[in-house]
Amino acid sequence: MTSRLPIIDLHCDLLVYLSDVPGATIDNIAEIGCALPALTEGNVKLQVMAIYCPTEPGSSHYSYLQSQVFQKLVQEQAHCLNAVADTASLQHALENQQGIGMVAAIENAAGFCEEDDHLDAGFKKLEKIIENVGRLLYISFTHHTANRFGGGNATDMGITSDGRVLLEYLHDRRIAVDLSHTSDTLAHDILNHIDAAGLNIPIIASHSNFRSVWKHERNLPDELVQEVIRREGLIGINFLRAFLNTEDPEALAHHIKYGFAHGAEDTIAFGADYFYTLSNTDPSRVPFYFKEHEQAGSSYTTLLNRLTQELSDEQLQKLAYKNAQRFIQKLWS
Repeated sequence: MTSRLPIIDLHCDLLVYLSDVPGATIDNIAEIGCALPALTEGNVKLQVMAIYCPTEPGSSHYSYLQSQVFQKLVQEQAHCLNAVADTASLQHALENQQGIGMVAAIENAAGFCEEDDHLDAGFKKLEKIIENVGRLLYISFTHHTANRFGGGNATDMGITSDGRVLLEYLHDRRIAVDLSHTSDTLAHDILNHIDAAGLNIPIIASHSNFRSVWKHERNLPDELVQEVIRREGLIGINFLRAFLNTEDPEALAHHIKYGFAHGAEDTIAFGADYFYTLSNTDPSRVPFYFKEHEQAGSSYTTLLNRLTQELSDEQLQKLAYKNAQRFIQKLWS
């Protein structure tokens, strides 16, 4: 690798941090690994900003507030943060030496449609979120638990009738569906309904690793890996220790090499999943990241340099940005 590569990252929780934590700022590198100085140092040129919520009353208001945070960042940080909403602005973000591009995504469809909402009202809330952020790259049906659309990764529940309606709503809207937090059953049901109904909906797994490398419900089994590859989607490699191998600092490289060895060369990308960890009460997850992957400023470069002896320059470029760039250009063209 002869020069520092631009980075596209498919998932972080900066909007949640800025919405939740008193006194939070985009510059607080001590509290979140995707703070602005870290993204800048790491040469991140496009960062997908997740709008996350749990499935509970008030979730749609919480998500709307995050969409307003996104809007505020664009308005108040225009010198360094730019909304990316079309192929031209994507290209500008990759070539811009100073700024960072942002695009929003929804992590849990409860963020626009609560359990007791009418679906039509939920879709109107979704349109208001899109109005604030300009464009969504993807929507995840669920988080860890089940909701009205289907089963999260901690369940074995499949798709519901509302989930099928949501898929039909997304047909031809140029918004991908994210499998990172689905149950395996829901993931298969989503794919089967897309095929049976002839729907045009791209598929990604924005921040998931490979279950054959590390057995965890948040990681993709091989059959789903192959489905994402077949559908020309993306798999964003997650940097969290719990989803890599809790004991092996080399595990991130192992997941990436596994992807390249099993047909994902044109599918693999980054989905680091940086979030505010100080409020988490589960001691088994500490440390959340291995030392070399704690923040965006050094993690991408360290990892790419680590892989230079095992992957070609072209493969490293695909991982860093080219696969995600190609996917987004095709999605938005």
